[in-house]
Amino acid sequence: MKFIRYSDSAGRIHYGAEQPTGPALRIDGDIFGQYRVTPEPAGVAKLLAPVAPTQILGVGLNYRHHAKESGMKVPEQPVLFVKGLNTLQNPGDPIWIPTHLASEEVDYECELAVVIGRACKNVTRARALDYVLGLTCANDVSARDWQIKRGGGQWCRGKFFDTFCPLGPRLVTLDEVPGPNQLKVATHLNGVTVQDWTTSDMIFDVATLIEFLSGSTTLVPGTVILTGTPHGVGMAAKPQPRWLKPGDEVTIEIEGIGRLTNPVALEPKST
Repeated sequence: MKFIRYSDSAGRIHYGAEQPTGPALRIDGDIFGQYRVTPEPAGVAKLLAPVAPTQILGVGLNYRHHAKESGMKVPEQPVLFVKGLNTLQNPGDPIWIPTHLASEEVDYECELAVVIGRACKNVTRARALDYVLGLTCANDVSARDWQIKRGGGQWCRGKFFDTFCPLGPRLVTLDEVPGPNQLKVATHLNGVTVQDWTTSDMIFDVATLIEFLSGSTTLVPGTVILTGTPHGVGMAAKPQPRWLKPGDEVTIEIEGIGRLTNPVALEPKST
């Protein structure tokens, strides 16, 4: 199944099921519970992030080559950080460069996002994927100056700004992809490929991440797990870093899921 989430011409929010041919069909009910695919075409006025997360958990330094380019040791356990629900952004809507709490070092990170479909706690690695509703593309946008130099020794400030977690364009169930750790992932910045790798390079695979994150911790339905980024981030670009700027366009592409594209703009002034 390939789920989308959208608003119709009246502003009402629905889920839809994409079809191999023809328009997506509207879904009645809750994709985290009971639902049915209706024969009614989805009247998509605006495509939204495919889920409204209940929480967003991020995993840092989870690709071997990215740890190397960052000059960091390969972690012995997954490195956890959190992003606020305020960071969610829809496909096609802008990533804002912070101006009030200003940043001059905003970076892209293509990531496979895993969405938990039912509550789980203390899950074994062998059963972990049974709790996954689906996969989507994510951009773990990061203000590196706030993450590294001005964040007080923790990462959350640099990860927590509005619009810093675009998701989409669809949520794909596991039966539709080869496997979460067999997928090509890429970032295209203004049409130029700047990240191009595979999820097989993860230090901790998806099942291991779910086992770890659910340890003594309930992962509620709608939990989004960002599984890390491969090498090629702007911070590590040579001969100088490659920071996002207004007018840029960033596309995250993952095999079997699709392309998530967002323009980049300055944060608008508060009213």
